[in-house]
Amino acid sequence: MRTKYLVSGLIILILLFIPTYLQIFPTWIFAIIAALYVLGIYNVFQTKHTILRNFPLLGYFRYLFEFISPEIQQYFIETSTEGRPFSRNHRSLVYRRAKNVSDTVAFGTQNELDNMDYEGLRHSIYAKEPKHELPRVVIGGSKCEKPYSASIYNISAMSFGALSKNAIMALNKGAIKGQFYHNTGEGGISPYHLQGGDLVWQIGTGYFGCRTDDGRFNPETFKEKAALPEIKMIELKISQGAKPGHGGVLPAIKNTEEIAAIRHIKPGTTVLSPPGHKEFNDAMGLLEFIEKLRELSGGKPIGMKLCIGRTEEFREICELMEKTGMMPDYITVDGAEGGTGAAPLEFSDSVGMPLQPGLIFVNNTLKKYGLRDKINLVASGKIVTAESILKNLALGADICNSARGFMFAVGCIQALRCNTNNCPTGVATQEEGLVKGLVVSDKAERVFNFHNNTVYAVMELLAACGKDSIEEVDMDMFVRGDEFVNLANKYYPDSFTMD
Repeated sequence: MRTKYLVSGLIILILLFIPTYLQIFPTWIFAIIAALYVLGIYNVFQTKHTILRNFPLLGYFRYLFEFISPEIQQYFIETSTEGRPFSRNHRSLVYRRAKNVSDTVAFGTQNELDNMDYEGLRHSIYAKEPKHELPRVVIGGSKCEKPYSASIYNISAMSFGALSKNAIMALNKGAIKGQFYHNTGEGGISPYHLQGGDLVWQIGTGYFGCRTDDGRFNPETFKEKAALPEIKMIELKISQGAKPGHGGVLPAIKNTEEIAAIRHIKPGTTVLSPPGHKEFNDAMGLLEFIEKLRELSGGKPIGMKLCIGRTEEFREICELMEKTGMMPDYITVDGAEGGTGAAPLEFSDSVGMPLQPGLIFVNNTLKKYGLRDKINLVASGKIVTAESILKNLALGADICNSARGFMFAVGCIQALRCNTNNCPTGVATQEEGLVKGLVVSDKAERVFNFHNNTVYAVMELLAACGKDSIEEVDMDMFVRGDEFVNLANKYYPDSFTMD
């Protein structure tokens, strides 16, 4: 692709030089075009900006629009706080932390704080110095022979196929440096995952990478791959927040020969994972399968990931866990607001329980059956700020996962083209010309920076609240807008109303 730019540009310059030499065109026109050519060639070979590598001149329109004239973006397209799924402010925060530049903002908050929906942290008069040692949590129950010490913030499930090979390598290399884990997603273990970073191998309903020809679970293949030293934990995916009960979707245009070989499927076809698992169809079968995975993996931590739907089904699982002693080492609770590269709108908008009520329900139900201290909880779904990490820890999570936060770190601009294979930043595409624009070494450093700066921001918020460690996090640290009203009415009756 870069050779094509170089050759075609030279041909155009030569063709333009002839009429310029013959004085048909003024010299200044040729000089401007030559300067643009040199600028374009420079952008093709620079490694810092993926958009400009992939679109050497047109890319400037995006930067002009977003950075030179932010008021156009703010007043005519979207405000800094109203973008969806993530606001411009939150995207900008990730970019700045990933680039390791100042993440401060000027002139005060842009959020409306004087309403009943406000949620904030109760800071302490006796604030402390933040600790620089980043916290870790050990995952693994009594049956686990190889417990894992995890960061409180990790890369959530994203498959090779949904993401490009360069994006996967950048994520994994960033995870090596930051010592946090990288979830493979249900698409199997690709060579690009095996850069040396800690992995959570996710097994979905399609059993990609450990399946028989007819799509059933293959224990021999699973056992062989689970023994890889990079695999620290196994995650059985029951459902995904963005499309629970639907199964994953890999568009045919992304299903290359390489991806098909990794997943043990036919290339060039749209791949729909089954809505449910073929190896079990009830609570007892689920728990027995978890025990089987633990045995085949040599005692590594086994978890299950689900978005809460029918609450009585989860209660039944808990009843059986209490009765039989069979249970996962951890449970990942995914929220309905979670991301995906491709999902029917009705599933994305209308199915499943959001993360916070789902997490509260799972945490309280585990406590009710005396299981909470035996099972770790992972929160997953739209977690990109230190405040959102703390809130989910306060609601019951031990650690948090993020997919889209780390996608922003490797260059995603929320173009919303993940399902088209035309991602302009080379993150969610298999188009080789676009993938080459994503420079692995540069983006891996940004992944590391984003993780470390965000977790350190957690420690700063903890210290501001007068806390020493994440073990002290609870909902008492948070306050809602309606609590201000209740407090005011208690001491100054009739001074505030809820109207």
